[in-house]
Amino acid sequence: MQPTSVYEAVGGMETFEKLVGGFYAQVREDDLIGPMYPQQDWEGAQQRLTWFLVQYWGGPQLFSEQRGHPRLRMRHAPYPIDMAAHDRWLELMSNSLARIDEETIPPAYRAMIWDHMERVAAMLINRAP
Repeated sequence: MQPTSVYEAVGGMETFEKLVGGFYAQVREDDLIGPMYPQQDWEGAQQRLTWFLVQYWGGPQLFSEQRGHPRLRMRHAPYPIDMAAHDRWLELMSNSLARIDEETIPPAYRAMIWDHMERVAAMLINRAP
């Protein structure tokens, strides 16, 4: 049976948990964007990003069920996101994506996911250089 969504095509929840887990493992140690994350709620932040990506790519609507509409720009407005933060976020996400084999995320899906990451990162910039 053909997958009905990117979520299904790339292995569902397990793959997105791996992607986000790899990202957050780096963020915890990062000097630029690490301090923007809630130190007392690492697991919550990780879960929210997982829910968001799962929902966006056709999986369960966990983010909306738990948090309402994503409203990404509003939710990120308090954080100083400039081009350096944008670049670092993408670097860490790229590292995490690269650790997932092409059998799990084939090149076509990988390109789609990466395009989305780049668009979201650009949309969240809220500080001038």
